[in-house]
Amino acid sequence: MNFAIPRDNTSKMVLHIWKILELPSIHQDDLLHKIAFELLLFTPKEAKEFINIAIRKGCLTLESNKQIRLSKSLALELNKWHEKRKTHISKKIKDVNDLSEFTDESKKNGTNKFKILLKALLDKGTINRAVVESDSAYKYRLVDSSQKIIKAQVQGSQKIPYYIDISITEKVIKHNCHDFRTKRAVNKKFCKHLAKLFLLLKIKNADLALYLLESITKDITNWNFLA
Repeated sequence: MNFAIPRDNTSKMVLHIWKILELPSIHQDDLLHKIAFELLLFTPKEAKEFINIAIRKGCLTLESNKQIRLSKSLALELNKWHEKRKTHISKKIKDVNDLSEFTDESKKNGTNKFKILLKALLDKGTINRAVVESDSAYKYRLVDSSQKIIKAQVQGSQKIPYYIDISITEKVIKHNCHDFRTKRAVNKKFCKHLAKLFLLLKIKNADLALYLLESITKDITNWNFLA
């Protein structure tokens, strides 16, 4: 699915923001804060201008209590997108499960172990969000099997890609997405980006992926999850 940021199209940009928010409505001040300080899509001044333009163009509806919601036409389009997304998620989950079905017993055992270890680092629902992430958004900058180091970047909703650095020697995972910084890191859990990275790494180098997960889970108290 295409998650590119359509900055030059007001209606598409509004839809892009609402796909992330997943809210029926939001207070005008909260929307400005989300756009400018959490999603980092615009400066505060640009965010205010964008919201006003979207209201003038009929993409957003401003209610008397300063709650903002999508126009009826965009709400309908968003609902259609959600239906397509549900289908896409179901297919992706099936693809991941199908990929894990090996006829060779040792591979099957390795796959089951990978799933168990990965699940131990995930909160409920994270895997579903991970599988719908675009593969093309993930780029490996370094995969060193001997040093057991992974360096990657992820093109998310921000202009600047997120980074992911994993080092077995230092027992450190570094990542800077909002979800990881504010919730996952403190509980030593993976966000959707880390989960997706390991799903892709399993395809690229299954032995390294399993080794990394084993190293993290068996000594989790000594690992640092840093943002």
